[in-house]
This record gives sequence, C-alpha cells and structure tokens, in this order.
Amino acid sequence: MLYAIISEDVKDSLEKRMAARPDHLARLEKLRDEGRLVLAGPHPAIDADNPGDAGFIGSLVVAEFADLDAARAWADADPYMIAGVYAKVSVKPFKKVLP
Repeated sequence: MLYAIISEDVKDSLEKRMAARPDHLARLEKLRDEGRLVLAGPHPAIDADNPGDAGFIGSLVVAEFADLDAARAWADADPYMIAGVYAKVSVKPFKKVLP
C-alpha cells in the first residue's frame, strides 16, 4: 500500500538539511530503485523552486510499504529525522487516484 510521509522542519533547518541531504537522498534513491517511490520533495519556505537562504519548511514522500508500521519505521530512520531537521512527521495511508 502507498503511504504519505509528511514532515515539518524545525525553524532554520537549512544547515542541518544540507549536512544530512546525501544520506537522505540515498535512501530515497533506494526506494526508487526498488520501484516503491511515487514522489518525494521538499516544501520551499517561499514561493520559489529555489528558495535560497529561505530554505524549506518540510518534505513529502509518497512510497509503497508493507504496512503502516513499516512506513513509520522508515520515516523514523530518515537521516533528516536523526539530524534534527524535522520537528514533526506524520505517516498516513495514501490512495492514488490520478493520474
């Protein structure tokens, strides 16, 4: 089943994000290579593709996991979580309708 992992950053998270980004991306690439990743990306802090020093306020990952517990465990082990980038993470079942 698909799950949406919705994360909210701590204030001024950009430096922590950049430090943990290679490990974070490696985990996402593994999901992609396994055919389990639907989409992933950050929420810019301002209305721009590249927010520069404004940074990001969170992230969204939609991916396939065996069950809700597996999705939560994956989210809990995210390098951004470990590095203190995220203040809050919600994991919810997701039903893709379109496209």
